[in-house]
Amino acid sequence: MTDLVQATTPKSVPGLGITALFLGAIILGSLLGLFDPDFGAGLSQGTDATLLIMLGLLFFEIRLKAFAVAASDLRFIALAWGANFLVVPVIGYAIASLFLSGQPLLFTGLLIYFLAPCTDWVLSFTRMARGDTALGAALLPINLVTQLLLFPVWLWLFAHPGNGLDRAAIPDIVTQWFLLPFLSAQALRLSLERLLPEHALQRVYGVAGALIPCVTAALVLQIFAGNIVTIAAHALILGTAGLAILCFFVATYALADTLARQTGLRYEQHALLAMTTAARNAPLMLALTAVALPGQPLIYTTLIVGMLVEFPHLIALKQLLLAKAARGERAAGHQHDARTP
Repeated sequence: MTDLVQATTPKSVPGLGITALFLGAIILGSLLGLFDPDFGAGLSQGTDATLLIMLGLLFFEIRLKAFAVAASDLRFIALAWGANFLVVPVIGYAIASLFLSGQPLLFTGLLIYFLAPCTDWVLSFTRMARGDTALGAALLPINLVTQLLLFPVWLWLFAHPGNGLDRAAIPDIVTQWFLLPFLSAQALRLSLERLLPEHALQRVYGVAGALIPCVTAALVLQIFAGNIVTIAAHALILGTAGLAILCFFVATYALADTLARQTGLRYEQHALLAMTTAARNAPLMLALTAVALPGQPLIYTTLIVGMLVEFPHLIALKQLLLAKAARGERAAGHQHDARTP
């Protein structure tokens, strides 16, 4: 199981550094779009190539072999899956409706952000919080396949008619942008596993994982370079989206804490549940949404706002969980001392 965790967990720990990277991309893209609109528009026309690279890297990260490991704890897998795909969507819909029901574009972006659990850096934060990364590695491909299957359904249900979605084109979009890149990335992964020695393979995985935030930042830069005027005109309402995202994180923490207490999860599983219900798959959803709903910068920007708020939240969540673990260890030590003659 160790090799599975090592191959799936990013070598670098994400956090404030990636937040700074995305902020830098926003600032640079905005400046380019404001001072040289033609150049900014030219940059934004290259988003298709960036999206394809981004999807390939994200799909390459997933190890389908982890499906077999999930059978080791079906109780927790079922609990986490139900929380992420049955309970969290209800919470997300309620919060989006409360804050942005009158803004259909931002409402759609907010819902898409809320609906998809992370399949990338969540393991790094789980590891830092001393959670069960082995079980987390088994959960990732289940979350990925579920959200890919549900993404067309989410679009069908929640995309506003004015968002530019051609519902008849959804099967072609799924095939061209989801299925083919996913199969190609997995075929490449299997080929490399057969051809390369383990140390070289781990190096490839590390490089691929490190490239994901860089390519995501490039996409953010392109979006802001080509659409800064539209985005700036809605700055105040995007702040409301940020507040809604903060409320979502508070609600998911309460959900994970309640489920952990009610089901008697040990701390390592509690930490994993808290992380998987909090961390969202914003890079993948940004890529898929840009493909399915072209020319909608406000939807994309809502997802980007989610990423900016998410990293500081996950760092704070890690500290909360570690503090909870320390209190539990102190309580257990006091109980042991009280029983010792």
